[in-house]
Amino acid sequence: MERDAESGQVSFSLFGSGVSAGVAIGYAHLVSSARLEVVHYTIEPDRIEAEVARFDQAVARVETELTRIAANASAVAEMAAFINMHRMILSDSQLSQAPRDIIRARRCNAEWALVEQTEHLAAQFDALDDVYMRERKADVQQVAERIVKALTGTARALEGPSHEENVIVVAHDLSPADMILFKQHQFAGFVTDIGGVTSHTAIVARSLNLPAIVGLHHARHMIRENELLVIDGSEGILIVNPDRQVLAEYQLKQDAYQLERQKLKRIRLTPSATIDGTPIELMANIELPDDMDAVLESGATGIGLFRSEFLFLNRNDLPDEEEQFAAYRRVAESMQGQPVVVRTLDLGADKTVNGAERSGPNPALGLRAIRFCLAEPQMFVTQLRAILRASHYGNVRLLLPMVAHAHEIDHALVLVARARAMLDQEGLPYDKSIQIGAMVEVPAAALSLPMLIKRLDFLSIGTNDLIQYTLAIDRTDDTVAHLYDPLHPAVLHLVANTIRIGARAGVPVSVCGEMAGETRLTRLLLGMGLRQFSVHPAHLLEVKQQVLRTDLGEAKSGAARVLRASDPDRIAHLVDRLNA
Repeated sequence: MERDAESGQVSFSLFGSGVSAGVAIGYAHLVSSARLEVVHYTIEPDRIEAEVARFDQAVARVETELTRIAANASAVAEMAAFINMHRMILSDSQLSQAPRDIIRARRCNAEWALVEQTEHLAAQFDALDDVYMRERKADVQQVAERIVKALTGTARALEGPSHEENVIVVAHDLSPADMILFKQHQFAGFVTDIGGVTSHTAIVARSLNLPAIVGLHHARHMIRENELLVIDGSEGILIVNPDRQVLAEYQLKQDAYQLERQKLKRIRLTPSATIDGTPIELMANIELPDDMDAVLESGATGIGLFRSEFLFLNRNDLPDEEEQFAAYRRVAESMQGQPVVVRTLDLGADKTVNGAERSGPNPALGLRAIRFCLAEPQMFVTQLRAILRASHYGNVRLLLPMVAHAHEIDHALVLVARARAMLDQEGLPYDKSIQIGAMVEVPAAALSLPMLIKRLDFLSIGTNDLIQYTLAIDRTDDTVAHLYDPLHPAVLHLVANTIRIGARAGVPVSVCGEMAGETRLTRLLLGMGLRQFSVHPAHLLEVKQQVLRTDLGEAKSGAARVLRASDPDRIAHLVDRLNA
């Protein structure tokens, strides 16, 4: 650590895993639980009513804030439902009135009274049998945190101050649902204590093109509100209170990065093809229909992955068929006949829907994705009906996640047939020849493709989970992040074998995982035979630039050398040579 001679502030650096490239410069906004934010002190008897009034004023400020946010979010269903639920919690006497009694009875400050009552409510929620009600504990704690920040004067709402482009969010952890709320704003970046490089939180950060670092371990406790921060998302470095020289260096680096991104826009309309003229399809990954502006701006030739489960997050109910249909139709119509691949619900690991049971002690291996859908046929058929109906308005395709067994495909196809029959009976139109594919993200699927492929129209390799399951690494756990390796020989052979088998069978294969957007691996994948990439819109032009500069013959011979190698250092060296 160093102390800046001019400001007197201590400057230091923290190191984690960079999950989204770029440089962000801004002021820290701390996100944490209410318990960490308060001190306890005694109120003099003649000041008790004034303390009660201070609490009431804080509640009123939060109510005004939530009302404003709700008005701004009315057009975004998942955001509006989330905020309205928090307004209901705020108005409940257990949170807005009970702390007043604690202040009077214990002569304590308002912050401590609120936290004491919040802890009492949290214990009550934990004791409930109903899963949905137990999960409401987090919402109560979030509302309490708002009140605490209003009391302490440290509130900087995540929902839209005019200076939010200069805000860097600092948190112990952020869920995928939290990250979806970021789509409504223009934060400079974020850092977290925990998390892996391919967690869904990191994936959404990349889709937002926000410089971000995870796995910093102690950032939340070492950084103070409003301290100046620099994020180097490429190197995984966070600098706190940089001195004038360091700040100037990173401002230049930030300008250079933004200039390079501007230059990339020149190739937006250039056909995607290798030097020898082989066309390469570059499609986009999205979470919500609101992502379509970025897709169209990127020049993507389709949607290779619509993560439909994000329609179900940040709300206290389930989207019905009409709401889902409207979302899928909006995307299909926006693409004007270009393919739109809608992945059915992938819930159960780090993404859970309100009211749904968690999938056991190890969610990544539990009731998630296609397993969850088949266990909830009514919910699944509702989604299938919505997807089928949207197929009438564009080139919609249906993608099944985390398939490992042939009987899972067969069962899913039975439910698709049921949804078709229902629509036929009701006279609702849909694409009778809609294509149905499956994700290859479990080693069992990659190793048994001849059995599975005859049932499918296309394949999509989900490299994030494929690496996780092949290497037995929890991709949300930063303690094993160093073991996550897309260049592991086992991973490379599973990917190459899937592409090869698909080509022989005449079944299209795409890669929609993070490997598709990593430009260091573009030529390697091309050399393996990949012709369809699906990446975040923010990174599509970087991949296109690499495609345009690739000699396919050299890529094929380079990929063959990589696949023959087994030593990690040798593989890394060959990949670097391929990109030279």
